[in-house]
Amino acid sequence: MALWHDGDVVERRRHAPNQHAEILLAMIDDVLEEAETARAQLDVVALGRGPGAFTGLRIGAAVAQGLAFGCDIPVVTVSSLQALAQAQTAPHVLAAIDARMHQVYWACYRRIGDTAVAVAEERLTSPQSVTVRDADHWLGVGSGWDRYTAELDAALAGVTVEHRFLCHPGAKEIARLGAGIYAREGGLPAEQALPHYLRDKIVG
Repeated sequence: MALWHDGDVVERRRHAPNQHAEILLAMIDDVLEEAETARAQLDVVALGRGPGAFTGLRIGAAVAQGLAFGCDIPVVTVSSLQALAQAQTAPHVLAAIDARMHQVYWACYRRIGDTAVAVAEERLTSPQSVTVRDADHWLGVGSGWDRYTAELDAALAGVTVEHRFLCHPGAKEIARLGAGIYAREGGLPAEQALPHYLRDKIVG
């Protein structure tokens, strides 16, 4: 959970698998208290829209919508893959998230100024189908790399790829990217802030 204000970010992290529904609201209050900010002072809510685990995305969207409705403010949605890339300083980043069923969500990014910008649209494929272009040296990050290192290395044979393991989308990066999106494009009504699954078939 993070709060962005004029370039400064207050972030609170807590690793609690399967407990997000119970702790998110408390974390919001903790961050606001640390930043000496009231909910009424918020301008926009930034939602990490995915792709990622379906349950986590649903919980995040529900909390973001509830906060936005309660404060009567808009929402901006930020790609989880872009947030992964944003945390890195490398000029070219291949972000990949484990999608289970021997697939990965992935996208390529290049650094333009202080922002990781997508080279192409996000995709869902097998690790063996991942490809890169525009550069011959990439930094690989995300849970997809943690799980499918050998498969991704084989798919990218001939390309120099460094790995940085145990990297996850961070609230700080989502807040920073969200602030930029809001400044350029404005926000969405809360009811339009929805998860982005990438996978066509979802079991509820």
